Amino acid sequence: MSQLGAHMEEELVSQPDVWERAAAMSPEQALLPAAGRRVAVIGCGTSWFMAQAYAAARETAGLGVTDAFAASESFLTRDYDAVVAITRSGTTTEVLEALSAVRGRTRIVGIVGDPETPFVGLADDLVALPFADERSVVQTRFATTALAFLRASLGMDLTGAIADARAVLTEPLEDELVDAEQYTFVGSGWTVGLAHEAALKMRESSQSWTESYPAKEYRHGPIAISAPGRVTWLFGIAPEGLAEDTRATGARFEHRPSIDPLADLVRLHRVALERSRRRGLDADAPRNLTRSVILP
Repeated sequence: MSQLGAHMEEELVSQPDVWERAAAMSPEQALLPAAGRRVAVIGCGTSWFMAQAYAAARETAGLGVTDAFAASESFLTRDYDAVVAITRSGTTTEVLEALSAVRGRTRIVGIVGDPETPFVGLADDLVALPFADERSVVQTRFATTALAFLRASLGMDLTGAIADARAVLTEPLEDELVDAEQYTFVGSGWTVGLAHEAALKMRESSQSWTESYPAKEYRHGPIAISAPGRVTWLFGIAPEGLAEDTRATGARFEHRPSIDPLADLVRLHRVALERSRRRGLDADAPRNLTRSVILP
């Protein structure tokens, strides 16, 4: 194992086992807002994108109005029955500020990696995932485990996703994917959040040029960037004609409809790590980033 990104590698390969543990947390899943409740879901960075995925999945399942916000731009003064907050570190300033403003007025359900943090005192109900916490600055395991937990709470069977994730961990990586000039990630419904997260992972770990959009927005301008040597990677269901239109540009259209989109994100994690190593970068300590953003 290369020492560059050693923590990230250890954490990303552990994902299937950790998802299995989170999916079995039925008592904790019962703490989440019941069907029909109006819910806001907040987070920062990766946690915001997981909030987007959960919000779309919950509302699509018919369980009630569910909005996702970046913690710094949240509208929690609206008439929500509960706020679900996701944070790996439990110390992110914007999350703590947003929750402090509504504590005692709106029920708060917290999902955290480190339960020994100020975040714990703000939550009315806490879901602690310390077994998914990480040493690498670049998140993989905590984010996907939080989403696996949330998907399970919606009644989704994760057996297939877990099996798919185990399978992609042993696949060879293609040089065309690892060494591409540019990446655009797209998704629809709950996988839009995965697309945004995939783009962030590649930026953080390897300083790569990446973009992300809802899949049907791709042809409303972003397709102009597609060209030979570049990759458009789709999570989930492909809109009609998107594959053909992308390939016509000369770009690679990467789509694995046979596997669960969350497992496909694990495949992207492997690409991100390998790309960072080929560039001599350490994904455990990426440029200009820290584990948690704590503002003055």
